[in-house]
Amino acid sequence: MIRKFAAVCVMVLIALPAAAQIKIEEVTSEGGIKAWLVNEPSIPFIALQIAFRGGTSLDTPENLGATNLMMGLLEEGTGDMDAAAYRRATESLAANFSFDAGRDSVRISAQVLKSNADEALDLLRKAIVEPAFNAPAIERVRGQVITGLQSALEDPQAIAQKTMSEIAFGDHPYGRPSDGTIESVTALTRDDLVAAHKAALGKDHLVIGVVGDVTAAELGPMLDRLLGALPATGAPLPEKVEFAAPAGVTVVDFPSPQSVAIWAQDSDINMQHPDFMPVYVMNHILGGGGFGSRLTEEVREKRGLTYGVYSYLNWMEATQYYGGSVASGNGTIGQAIDVIRTEWARMAEEGVTEDELEKAKKYLTGSYALRFDGNSRIARILVSSQLDYFPIDYANTRNDRVNAVTVEDISRVAKENLNSDALQFVVVGQPEGVDSTQ
Repeated sequence: MIRKFAAVCVMVLIALPAAAQIKIEEVTSEGGIKAWLVNEPSIPFIALQIAFRGGTSLDTPENLGATNLMMGLLEEGTGDMDAAAYRRATESLAANFSFDAGRDSVRISAQVLKSNADEALDLLRKAIVEPAFNAPAIERVRGQVITGLQSALEDPQAIAQKTMSEIAFGDHPYGRPSDGTIESVTALTRDDLVAAHKAALGKDHLVIGVVGDVTAAELGPMLDRLLGALPATGAPLPEKVEFAAPAGVTVVDFPSPQSVAIWAQDSDINMQHPDFMPVYVMNHILGGGGFGSRLTEEVREKRGLTYGVYSYLNWMEATQYYGGSVASGNGTIGQAIDVIRTEWARMAEEGVTEDELEKAKKYLTGSYALRFDGNSRIARILVSSQLDYFPIDYANTRNDRVNAVTVEDISRVAKENLNSDALQFVVVGQPEGVDSTQ
């Protein structure tokens, strides 16, 4: 829902060969700020990715949408600079900044030239530490957020996800709308935004990735200047919560010629679990791999019930679950759901074949290197790895972990973790022959 600002900037990329090992250093500034750094001096360009754990889940029931709106305002001026003046200053330095709010984190992205990094990062510092939150900007961005919320009311996928979250998580922050409601965003005050800023941008929740022409010795002071003035602590992270949606079907009436269905079941496997990689590979074969996955083959290719179907593993800060999504005509969505249940059960009962596993490994290992094709993308990977609590060498060992997965591993984790009888389906549309069981 956040409008992103992109200043005029020539995006300079570095490319890593498929078998390259990335040298990642952990840097700690004198002020105690930690970051993962990939020093790449061949191009005078620096990419920073900054994240704070917590995100919109830190909103209280009384200020839903405050974190999302607050992040949208960081680009809207600081001190005596309004949004237009801030934009002109950023463009004059050929810098690129963006700000985003998600359920579990807020993120700030910056790309700057080495030659004027001090000036550019000082400008970014003012946006992060000293946002103006002036009335005209608040009303302008508030209007943009409300427009997005109004659109979501007519989006079957958004309706389905909102319904599933409410069923699964109840009064937990995950059960509340991430971007707020039209009513809550309309009621937000400047004081709410100041409070959200303090809650979301605490140094105790900082995660940073930096790639480019900067050394460890240079980075430490840079981080202290950029982020040192932020509060030492932010709001406490949400407590752990179980995915508690009961098995069955929930139908949300929505006038449309087709229905959107999402489904989910609970999981106790997060990214630190020893079975994480076998489950990850299993999901790729089941429905996460697009064309070639079992769900695509059975639901789309063989029966023509949909243009797209996929499954996913949702690992969040405070919970995790298996899920998926499909869209089909109102008259065929019931059949699509039946096939999905069948394939969920077949994976649990039969596991995968050697051929399926080898194809999955080839794709997963071969495509991984393609993610490392630019400073900013590598910096994002460094941040995502930290948010997921991966070790610093994960990027260099990940493919070995994929290749170590066996057919026996997948057979075991599928049997232990997939349960077609536990699936909750939320169907938004006017499905024929599909009734709510709740």
